[in-house]
Amino acid sequence: MKKLFVLLALLWSSFSFANSGKDYLNKGLESYKNDNYAKAKEFFGKACNMGSAEGCGKFGFLYYKGQGVRQSDTKAKEFFGKACDMGNAKECYNLGVLYEYSKGVRQSDTKAKELYIKSCNMNYADGCYNLGFLYYKGRGVKQNYTKATEFYAKACDMGNAKGCNNLGLLYEDGKGVSQSYIKAKELYSKVCDMDNAKGCNNLGLLYEGGKGVSQSYIKAKELYSKACNMGDANGCDNLGWLYTTGKGVRQNYIKAKEFYAKACDMGNASGCYNLGFLYYKGKGVKPNYIKAKELYEKSCNMGDANGCFNLGFLYTTGKGVKQNYTKAKEFYAKACDMGNAKGCFNLGVVYAKGQGVKQSYTKAAKLYKKAYDMGLERGCKVYGIFKKYGY
Repeated sequence: MKKLFVLLALLWSSFSFANSGKDYLNKGLESYKNDNYAKAKEFFGKACNMGSAEGCGKFGFLYYKGQGVRQSDTKAKEFFGKACDMGNAKECYNLGVLYEYSKGVRQSDTKAKELYIKSCNMNYADGCYNLGFLYYKGRGVKQNYTKATEFYAKACDMGNAKGCNNLGLLYEDGKGVSQSYIKAKELYSKVCDMDNAKGCNNLGLLYEGGKGVSQSYIKAKELYSKACNMGDANGCDNLGWLYTTGKGVRQNYIKAKEFYAKACDMGNASGCYNLGFLYYKGKGVKPNYIKAKELYEKSCNMGDANGCFNLGFLYTTGKGVKQNYTKAKEFYAKACDMGNAKGCFNLGVVYAKGQGVKQSYTKAAKLYKKAYDMGLERGCKVYGIFKKYGY
């Protein structure tokens, strides 16, 4: 009887200890909800010390955000790690994110992959999604679209909108799966119904192009509007394009300008370029080459080849800027390097005429050929002439 009493006492002590940990966790959550981060830190710390994995994770999160404590990725890593070791899937995921983005630790996609696997195996959807992304990009693992499909599908089945969206992209492009616009449409619809803006935008693109669905600019407009209203820059840019071209809506450059501006303000390179083009042409706004130059420059700096090309053209013609062939050459070269055929062609013109560079018909011929290889017919015609003369 004595042994039984001791055993029961030990069990009760263990239960009380665990229960106290849960109590402190709940008090911490309530304090955090009320923006009392100092108290939240106190309670999460106590919960963690009593063996609460979630308490350790929340404690680490305070360090990650710098709430109630001095911000420290290193401390966040310590407590995410402690929670992960206790079997908390979310904190294994968070620890993986720290390794992927070099926060408080040396960057390691391999380590991130290990942690995402651990998290995914515990059925944490974001862990599966991030694992799929590593396989898609070939980071920390050999690129493998089939494996990416597997993990995006697993995340999607758990209700992860990003997983469903990226799975849709794989079906649309036929990567790791048999190409199917119909399947892509099903997945984008699912994502859009979850109020995920990217899914709505991607579904709109299918309706605009008539891929896997009956072509409908009206339906595309509806979906782009929904995406834009949820803060998706691509949706705003695509909506602006419909207003520019008058497809599915009455042509309205003022509305186009509104949506391009919204997209540009969100950091969308195409939106900045399209807005710049409206200023250049004076569509929906007064013609303003200086404003066009600012927007093309912004677009170019964000990696938009058309923005770089048009910026080069402004420097060639001296519109909105002082004419400068050296600068024109710089931006045509940048556009060309990004795969813009017109950029390669105009760079060829620069070398052929010796504008801002030492004249070189040999370089010009190579650039005209490059432009043609990219699909620009003018490049073929001009290259043919240069080839005839031995260049």
